[in-house]
Order: sequence, then structure tokens, then C-alpha cells
Amino acid sequence: MRLPRVLVATVCLLTLSGMATADEPRVEDVAFKAECDGSEQRYVQIVPAKFDENATHDVLIALHGHGSDRWQFAKDGRDECRAARDVAARHGMLYISPDYRAKTSWMGPKAEADLVQILGDLKRQLRIGRVFVCGGSMGGTSALAFAALHPELVSGVAAMNGTANLLEYQQFPEAIAESYGGTKAEVPEQYKQRSAEYWPERLTMPIAVTTGGKDTLVPPDSVLRLANVLKLLGREPLVIHRPEGGHSTNYEDGVAILEYVIRAAE
Repeated sequence: MRLPRVLVATVCLLTLSGMATADEPRVEDVAFKAECDGSEQRYVQIVPAKFDENATHDVLIALHGHGSDRWQFAKDGRDECRAARDVAARHGMLYISPDYRAKTSWMGPKAEADLVQILGDLKRQLRIGRVFVCGGSMGGTSALAFAALHPELVSGVAAMNGTANLLEYQQFPEAIAESYGGTKAEVPEQYKQRSAEYWPERLTMPIAVTTGGKDTLVPPDSVLRLANVLKLLGREPLVIHRPEGGHSTNYEDGVAILEYVIRAAE
């Protein structure tokens, strides 16, 4: 497989359980030089078994939660992460789990620029079809934010336990301010730009979300409001809301929303 020209040293041709073979996926830890600031950044790339670089492959971008990094959705055993990996493997998708400025990203400007760069590099070097974005918690928030910022790059979004309104959201203010370049009072435009609830007209791709009624870390209200507005606009978002649920998504629900957006994008 030809790696993008800007990528620097980094390929670990191992599966998570040992040496890779032609019948197993390859797990590659990829480093690249970020165009926005010249820093070295990383993402994990899982290449499906029997990958044909001359064929067209869809991509699943998996975005980790607050306090984690690229390895969470690449190897963590939690339900959200296993669901994403399993669905990608089932569909023969190229699986990308970026740091996107770990560990407190929240899809700030540099994280956004990194993801745009990664997708651009992949498309220049490989035959890339549809691009789906998923994530949990901060990753779910960031998946919705990236789709609102770059709808032309996204074919579908599966957001688990995220928020759609960063102006309203109260948790992790210091981390988000560092990522966004200031507080809500100082740079409100950054918070609004990354709040999908304000941009429903841009979310023309299939959207699916999971929420928990008792989630106090990332309350579900803004995502549910966004889904209702999308319905008013004639869209058909899939909403799996568990009234007694907390800040997590079970495996079955994770698979369901991922499969939904893939089918709906056909």
C-alpha cells in the first residue's frame, strides 16, 4: 500500500495479536507533519485483510474521547470501540483513528486541520470512496462538529454520547478553551462554528446518534434537539435514546447506528 508522501516514518506492520498475514488486517501507526503548524502528529490506520490498492475503499474515521488518544478506538475493548472496528472490518473499510490533537481535542482548529490533511493525503494516494465519521463522547461531539464544518468531506456520521452545542456545554472548560484558542466569551465564534446544532442545513448526510437520559457528563439535550430539527427539514436521522442510559453506548446500539449511516449513504 502506498502511503501518502507527507507521511514520515511510522509503519508497524503488526496485527494487535502478532505478525500480520495476508488474511489479517494490518495495524499501522502513522506519523505525519501537520501543515498547520509543522508539528508531528499521528493516527492509527487499520488496513483490511486482502487490501487491494487498485480498488475503491470506503473509510471510517473513529474519534476518541476526552483524555484518550488514537489507540482508544484502535484497540480498546469497550463496546463503542469494538463496534466501530467490527463494522469497518465487515465492510472492508480502511479504518483511521487519529490523535486529532489528543488528549483534549474537541475538534479545535488544529484538530480540524489535521483531519482535513489526513483525508486529503489518503485521497491523493488511494482510491477512496465514501468517508464516514464516528466517535464517542468528545469523539461524538467532534464527529458532528467536523461534519458541520466540512459537509463536503463526510458521507455519514455516527455520534455516540456527544453534544451538539459547545456554547451550552459546561464540562472541561479549560481544555476546550485551550483547544479553541480562548473561552466562550473570548472566541464565541469558534464555539458556535463547532456546534452542529447551529448548522442543521449543512448536515445533509445520514446522521445517527446514541444518547443517554441520565448522562450528566455530556447531557443529551442538544443532540436530541438537533435530531428533531433535522426531522423537520425532511431528514431521517436515527436516534437511539436510552432514558435510563448514562454516558456510554452498548455494542448493539453502536453497530446499529454505524450500519444505518452506511446503508443510508448508498
